[in-house]
Amino acid sequence: MKLINIKAKVVDFLRLSRFKRVVAFVLFTMLMTAIIASQNFFFQDIIENGISKRDIVAQKTLQVEDVKRTEQQRKDIMQKVDPILVPAEDGFIENNLQTLRSSIMQIRKKDVADSVKKEELAVLFDISDTYRRDFVINFLLRVDDKNLGEIFDKANLTLTNILHKGITEKDYENGNIDRIIANNIVSNVSKRQVSVIRALLEQIIVPNLVEDEVATETARRNAQSSVKPIIITIQKGDKIVFEGEPVTRLKRDALRKAGYNVYELNWQGLAAMYILVFLATSVFLLYMKNFEKQFLEESYLSISGVLAIIIALISTLLPVGFSPYILPIPAFIFILAIFTNSRVAFVASTLLLSVLAVGHQYNLQFLATFVILSLVATIAISKIRFSKRIDLIKTGFEISLAGVIILFSIYLLEKCLIDVSSRLILTNISLMLVNGVLSAIITLGTLPLFESASKIITPYGLAELSDHNQPLLKRLQFEAPGTYHHSLMVSNLCEAAAEAIGANPILARVGAFYHDIGKLKRPLFFVENQSYFGIENPHTKLNPRLSKMVITAHPKDGVEIAKEYGLPPIIYNFILQHHGEGLASYFYNQAVKEEGVENVKEEQFRYTGPKPNMKETAILMIADAVESAVRSLKNPTPEEIEAIIDKIIIERLNDTQLADSPLTLRDIKTIAATFSRILRGMQHNRIKYQENIVEELNRGKINMGKVLDQDLENKIKELEGSPNKEEKSNKDENK
Repeated sequence: MKLINIKAKVVDFLRLSRFKRVVAFVLFTMLMTAIIASQNFFFQDIIENGISKRDIVAQKTLQVEDVKRTEQQRKDIMQKVDPILVPAEDGFIENNLQTLRSSIMQIRKKDVADSVKKEELAVLFDISDTYRRDFVINFLLRVDDKNLGEIFDKANLTLTNILHKGITEKDYENGNIDRIIANNIVSNVSKRQVSVIRALLEQIIVPNLVEDEVATETARRNAQSSVKPIIITIQKGDKIVFEGEPVTRLKRDALRKAGYNVYELNWQGLAAMYILVFLATSVFLLYMKNFEKQFLEESYLSISGVLAIIIALISTLLPVGFSPYILPIPAFIFILAIFTNSRVAFVASTLLLSVLAVGHQYNLQFLATFVILSLVATIAISKIRFSKRIDLIKTGFEISLAGVIILFSIYLLEKCLIDVSSRLILTNISLMLVNGVLSAIITLGTLPLFESASKIITPYGLAELSDHNQPLLKRLQFEAPGTYHHSLMVSNLCEAAAEAIGANPILARVGAFYHDIGKLKRPLFFVENQSYFGIENPHTKLNPRLSKMVITAHPKDGVEIAKEYGLPPIIYNFILQHHGEGLASYFYNQAVKEEGVENVKEEQFRYTGPKPNMKETAILMIADAVESAVRSLKNPTPEEIEAIIDKIIIERLNDTQLADSPLTLRDIKTIAATFSRILRGMQHNRIKYQENIVEELNRGKINMGKVLDQDLENKIKELEGSPNKEEKSNKDENK
């Protein structure tokens, strides 16, 4: 007994939707990892621990950049670039010379002993040679003012020459200041003056050229970019690697050029790839849970997963060396955006591109191009109108042009830094030009398959269902023409109201077309068809309870017919919810008269529901009742139309039939105004024309004067010759 209970619990657990989702999540991530990593396992057969296990011969001529040597050469070139020096603040050193002169003059003028003056001068001069220092100090004390002024003038000229040529930190550190001063002293200077001038300038000279770090870095980068890549050519038939040879970076690049995937994907690498796929999938699901809950259903997630697997398979199966710019990423975005929305498509495509770029080692240009293009595609698909399929092809062409512009801009920038093959640029741009249009064609071709498999209706599917040549609508037109005409009028109301409040106008219109198809089962029991066929109302011979059963059964009958004709499940909502749990008031009141109010309950005369839970179905409930009520009036005034609309809305609100719908009071007010505008247009008064305008013209009661030209007179004569054309046409039309 316990074993049976345990088995039952296990079966119940396995049936839980949460368990199914966990299993689906694990299977999807494992399958994606296996597909993306499948290329990498081949590398394991030829390389082990960085050593080649066999000889590998080039099947075509390969040109490979020796990245290591190229980088080393660029480093060497950078180091050879001397720093760019610029002058420091002007006048600083000259001011130091003037300050030194002022200090010396002040010491000379002091009324103190010479020994004190020498001590103060010794502080100003930092000269290690004692004999030279004493000579300079004695000279400055004993020389007259005229000669002292001459020495400072010559020192100033010498300083100007030195600063013009510039002094660097390197000169200062290497002790070249004395030599620089000696080489720049002006002419006509005695040896004694030379010694003093040198001593003066040594005290105030500092480097006046400093390094401009920005300019130096720019120069070094320019020098680095000027180095051409070192290309190694491996001829067809040459061995790329020998058995037992270490596989260097150059060899790996050559193997990659030859078509080998050079990831050493061991179990550790496989786990890392799975973690990446796991994280990307988790981020997508978290985004959906927090921002797009309406698309967390199994069918939407299945479409997303299948599309991702297909793109991963295509990228894995691309021929060796073939450009990845042909990957139909726009098709992935188009299909997912049509089934969900543009935001979901952009998030999914960005995550998928990131995983593919890492797994297949796509370069940064590829990732940047397609991420930007994904954003462009999501914006473009959100603006498209789905009434014509050619519009999607036009959007695909626009995406192609956008991709070409993005890719060309990236290559143009890259060509400023390194040499890029013009043939490579032309090839990738050509593939990008084809990609957008090809993706649009793929989208149009595969949409019906995804719609059929997922049972999700897209705008294109809705456009097909709105075609009046659909078998079910043709049947409704001939078997229940009154219901068909009513559905057309209601569809106009629903479409206008849905567009006014921001709901889905196409869905509202199509749902209104099919909401009463259940009446096909017993069309003559509905008043709009009885008048067309000219029959007596069969309900006069039935009791109210039986009539109620016949009338309230048409939503259930409609769902059965919808399933028979393969209509999408979302249309079932319109069929079941357009009466909600409303009261069949006519038969209820009739039953009350016959049986007494105490013997009749409202619940016995209500529709089975459910109540509308979508904006579109709630609009349909109101539109269905409003159109029927207005049609029953003869030449209603605008005030009467508005009164009927308000009355029906208030009745539905009081009866809580709109309690489950997401409509707001603002939406309801907008819907009422829209219905009033549309119905006033439908009920406009017409001019009563004269029955025999030709006869009136002949009698002269209508004098057109000069307005009638010869063509109009000919037309009148033609009408005189066949006065019964209109009557005949009306008869033919009635027939």
